[in-house]
Amino acid sequence: MGVEPGQERTPSVTAVVVSYFTGPVLARSLASLGQQPEITEIILVDNGNFNGDIDAAINDSDCAALVRVISGQGNIGFAAGCNLGARLAQSDYVLIFNPDAIMPDGGIVQMLVDAEELERPWLMGAKLVGPDGVEQQGSRRRVLTPGRAFVEATRLYRLAPQHPYFQRFNMHTSACPDEVIDVPTISGAVMFLPLADYMAIGGMDEHYFMHVEDVDFCLRFSDAGGTVYFNPHVPVVHFKSSSRANPVRIEARKTAGIIRYFHKHFSNAYPRPFLWLVDAALWVSFGLLFVKRAILKALRLVGFGMRRGERGLRRARSLSKRQSER
Repeated sequence: MGVEPGQERTPSVTAVVVSYFTGPVLARSLASLGQQPEITEIILVDNGNFNGDIDAAINDSDCAALVRVISGQGNIGFAAGCNLGARLAQSDYVLIFNPDAIMPDGGIVQMLVDAEELERPWLMGAKLVGPDGVEQQGSRRRVLTPGRAFVEATRLYRLAPQHPYFQRFNMHTSACPDEVIDVPTISGAVMFLPLADYMAIGGMDEHYFMHVEDVDFCLRFSDAGGTVYFNPHVPVVHFKSSSRANPVRIEARKTAGIIRYFHKHFSNAYPRPFLWLVDAALWVSFGLLFVKRAILKALRLVGFGMRRGERGLRRARSLSKRQSER
């Protein structure tokens, strides 16, 4: 249907959702997108799910007419999944949206209204909140530099939290602004921008398999002349850790991604020995996390075995007592 002369065309939005063993929350996520009139299609990139889970989620979401499932490519990672969906999009805007996030009613129209005051190219994120309504880390962040990562990994920020040299990466602990503001970095859980601008910088760097691709995208977007914005008017509920992916493997990929990001963007700004020091600190931090998880897992297994042993001993004693009383 064409647009009548003098009539404004309603902007269209494609939501790209990359799912990997997301679980039941996927249906709620799709339903929240289906309730946004501006979203004309939802491209669901199936990187891996149990048989029937995707169909069940679509049926439960009651938005089957909008959903187009892309499957058969295997687990190609989040960045490549987003790019695959964006290349198939046929709308004015693209919304990168996590499968464990819930868009509030009227969220997209609010972002479009707020974007009217911005000059292109712009990239907009939302206010990520937990089920308790408290802002999560990741909504608004500073530029991730090797120096800032070193401060995070060594926890030097505890020495002087207010010192500019010891500023943390995430900004969620500071007062949330009332209006849309520009920030260096937003989360890949919610990224909203004109589709043409997403494609203009080549989408996300597919060398990142999971994590850090959003940090890299924001920096590249800014370097290309764009501005990144945080929108506090749109609170998106984000359920973390909904995927059944191995958390240790996720942390390993995240660490490798951060190291790649530093050597890609800051090899000329920092001495190479310092970058090596940061690399080592990050891997040590990952190693400590790995050991901690292994110890906790072992303790849980031992505790479970001890509890089973205690129950067995109590049953044996009770049986012995009953037999002696006969």
